[in-house]
Amino acid sequence: MWARVLAGLVAGFFVAAAATGWVAWLPPGPWQSAIVPSLIAFIPLWMLAALWAFAFRTGVRAWAWLGATALAGFAVLWLLRALHWVA
Repeated sequence: MWARVLAGLVAGFFVAAAATGWVAWLPPGPWQSAIVPSLIAFIPLWMLAALWAFAFRTGVRAWAWLGATALAGFAVLWLLRALHWVA
C-alpha cells in the first residue's frame, strides 16, 4: 500500500506537471495567458493521479504506469517544443 501512496505522490506529481504543461501550451495564443488556469488545474490533476495509483493491484504496477505516463507526457511536450509548434 505504501508503494502505491508514494507512486501517487511522486510519480503523480510528474503526471500532473506534464498535464499542466499541456493545459498551458495547447490553447491558442501565448502560453503566458494560460499560466494561471494551468496552475489552478495542477492540484486537482495531482489529486486525480494520486487516486489513480490505487486503481492498480500492486505498487510496482502503479509506479510503472504513472512513471510511463509522466515520461510520455513530457516526451509530447518536448516534441511540441522541438517541432516549434509552441513558443
